[in-house]
Amino acid sequence: MDDRANALLKALIECYIAEGQPVGSRTLAKMFDLSPATIRNVMADLEDLGLIHSPHTSSGRVPTPQGYRLFVDRLLASKEFDVLPVDQIRQLFPATEPGRAVSAAATLVSNLSRFAGVVLTPKRAQVFRQVEFIRLSEKRILLIIVTPDGDVQNRILMVNKDYSAQELTEAANFFNQNFAGMSFAEVKARLAHELSSLQADISRLMQAAVEAGTASTEADDAVVISGESKLLDVSDIVADMDRLRGMFTLFEKKTELLQLLDASSRAQGVQIYIGGDSKLVPLDDVSVVTAPYGVDGKVVGTLGVIGPSRMDYERVIPIVDITARLLSNALSDA
Repeated sequence: MDDRANALLKALIECYIAEGQPVGSRTLAKMFDLSPATIRNVMADLEDLGLIHSPHTSSGRVPTPQGYRLFVDRLLASKEFDVLPVDQIRQLFPATEPGRAVSAAATLVSNLSRFAGVVLTPKRAQVFRQVEFIRLSEKRILLIIVTPDGDVQNRILMVNKDYSAQELTEAANFFNQNFAGMSFAEVKARLAHELSSLQADISRLMQAAVEAGTASTEADDAVVISGESKLLDVSDIVADMDRLRGMFTLFEKKTELLQLLDASSRAQGVQIYIGGDSKLVPLDDVSVVTAPYGVDGKVVGTLGVIGPSRMDYERVIPIVDITARLLSNALSDA
């Protein structure tokens, strides 16, 4: 593609993003000192390359996923974006409450982009300061986990023995004296060597506690979603009920969304995934713009925007990038 073809493709995509209507040669002729015939020839070449196509019987053209891909990779120049005043930003991202900071980031990126905001929350190491066992019934034990920052989590253990209060205290004391400050994964690796000195019944209880703690760690790889309802205002999405149902199924099940966000957390900088072009986006005509965020320079999660492929990438990219940096700063200051 020569400079003229690149310029025409860029102009066509920008017109389509702004207006949402197929772009014809007359529209482009007003923007360039070229004859309509020349523009039609270039558009025919772009169509042959699979970068634009004509929907239905319209004489105008719209971008294909491949056209969007070339646009964002080679032709796009992101704009500067003015964020909120610093004092307001600090209020939105409470450094002492990481959970609220993550939720605030999802809400902020949704409100600024006017699409759905998503955040892959940090993987929790599940380090505990102390544990306690409380008998609920003959076969049910409440495991109370207290983390170093004071967070309290509860797990129900199903057991095959009716443990006495003394046995539960003995198990908790052994945990707290030998393993406090470790993650349950680390405890699990050491249990085989440490439990030989304990009664078999107490050993089984502690193994059940470790399994519950480890399982809770894996379940904490969650996605925070904000602003899904904003997509109901996007004509490209609501015009197709199958696409709309697919979008909300994606939000509900989250599995494919988790895979995409996890993959993007291993990349550097802003990433753009376009449906129909990227295998990670299960829906055509949908794009996901992501950026990793971290704590003290280490990547711990991903933040992004989900919207139509016909989104204003020049505007959305800096919104995602800046919000990810703000979240990183808030979590690093915690």
